[in-house]
Amino acid sequence: MSARKLVVDLRSRTRAFRLPDDAAARLLAATPDGWTTHIVQADTDSAGDGSKHPSEESIREVGGAEVYIGWGMPPSLWQAARRLRWMHTASAGVASLLFPEMLASDVALTNSAGIYGEPIAEHVLAGVLYFLRAFDAAGVLQRRAEWNPPHFGTDAVPMREISECRVLVVGVGGIGTAVAQKFTALGAAVTGIRRHPGKGAPPGVRRVVGPDALDAELPGADVIVLTTPLTPETRALMTARRLALLPPGAIISNIGRGALIDEAALVAALRSGRLRGAALDVFGQEPLASDSPLWHLPQVLHTPHVAGVSPRLFWDRLSALFLDNWTRYRAGEPLRNLVDKHAGY
Repeated sequence: MSARKLVVDLRSRTRAFRLPDDAAARLLAATPDGWTTHIVQADTDSAGDGSKHPSEESIREVGGAEVYIGWGMPPSLWQAARRLRWMHTASAGVASLLFPEMLASDVALTNSAGIYGEPIAEHVLAGVLYFLRAFDAAGVLQRRAEWNPPHFGTDAVPMREISECRVLVVGVGGIGTAVAQKFTALGAAVTGIRRHPGKGAPPGVRRVVGPDALDAELPGADVIVLTTPLTPETRALMTARRLALLPPGAIISNIGRGALIDEAALVAALRSGRLRGAALDVFGQEPLASDSPLWHLPQVLHTPHVAGVSPRLFWDRLSALFLDNWTRYRAGEPLRNLVDKHAGY
């Protein structure tokens, strides 16, 4: 009887997300009797939900794989995975994986939601503080070599404390909960939106409501953080109408997926001066188009989809999650982070 096979396809071209040798060694050392582990050496992509063009090595090796872990799985690789029973993605998002063949299959799909919580929460907090403490205005003055204390704390350059802010976190899963805890620790009042509010408020969230309450919550949100997965229900969630419901001076942070926001409407809202700022780590098109006005708006702080970067802790957390699930899989026990493929998360 041939050995069961795990294929590990995590050699990202992006250094921060490239499988390090010690993490690869841990996976190889954990290979149980009756299994083989193949570490793909060819480069792949970790941006967004992973590579759209798998390597020849990946296509060759996945043909005999029962289990595959990678940065998503494009349809072309799926078609070669004839023996696949479980696929784990190192990303939190799974939108690109929900193609018809995957949805129709009984292949188990798990994601890495939760392991990104701490670095992303810190990233969100930093982006919001950038606007609350007027670092954008400070940067302009620094480039001019201009010393101007009276410029700060005015209507043009307001400064606020986190403890006086009402924060709305849209999507209080692992990442959203970590975000809420950071803001709550600094005195903010946090409301969470989750699909099933009957599950109650997670740690750090004062109160929780369902998605149907979004419009009612927006007028009271000084800060809105989008952490929800991209699904048919959440695509273009923040329309022009909803952006207009936010109070003047509100700050929006998006670390979910760019398509959660109508970007043209966001540009218009920022140009109007109603919003204080937008801290964006994700965009509708990645890389962000060179002619996008988001590059040049002074009220925008953008980072290139790197909110989850924390290399050492990331690999420790990912390895621990996957190895625990591999043990569960072999024992026929429920898997952690099992994705409801039809719900989209």
